[in-house]
Amino acid sequence: MLKILHHPLINIKLTAMRSKDTNHQEFRQNLNEIASLMVYETLRDYQTKPMDVTTPLNKTYHGVTFEQEIVIIPILRAGLGMLTGILDLVPQARVGHIGMYRNEENDSVVEYFFKIPDVEKTANIIVVDPMLATGTSASDAISKLRSLGFTNIRLVCLVGVDKGLEKIQTEHPNVDIYLAAKDDYLNENNYIIPGLGDAGDRIFGTKGK
Repeated sequence: MLKILHHPLINIKLTAMRSKDTNHQEFRQNLNEIASLMVYETLRDYQTKPMDVTTPLNKTYHGVTFEQEIVIIPILRAGLGMLTGILDLVPQARVGHIGMYRNEENDSVVEYFFKIPDVEKTANIIVVDPMLATGTSASDAISKLRSLGFTNIRLVCLVGVDKGLEKIQTEHPNVDIYLAAKDDYLNENNYIIPGLGDAGDRIFGTKGK
């Protein structure tokens, strides 16, 4: 399933992020705020379990609490820019990290770091990365998680294009994808157009080579 989250607040913040005049502080803040807004929809079908509490009036309220673990896994490094926004709303979540980079000579993905919490294989896994361009990094990350036995995996990205979407939907048809926006195409350097530039550099205030 592909879900594009059309919401005025998301669209306003994303517009600010697209501007070349937005500095890294504003870019990072808007990214985190969008991630917070997106997590509502991402966990809409989350299964809770009953929990009784006593109110200040000494009455029992039949409420709910978390049933399964939630694990947020940013793909380094740009995925880190979405982490705080999600944890602000789901502070109980655990966090894993997958480090990958693209070998520009052959467009392959090189994994350099992988560490995730020790949780049940049915845990809610949310892989986050701002950009879904070719889809190679996200697909490889999901493949690694599936090889370990995880079955409940979702992918949350800010902006995506058809090429990346088609790769995920073909290789991982059971993985739900959430986007804030679907952009037009990739240029010859695999940058999303119109896009918002290099997300990692804009988050951390660095410059590419």
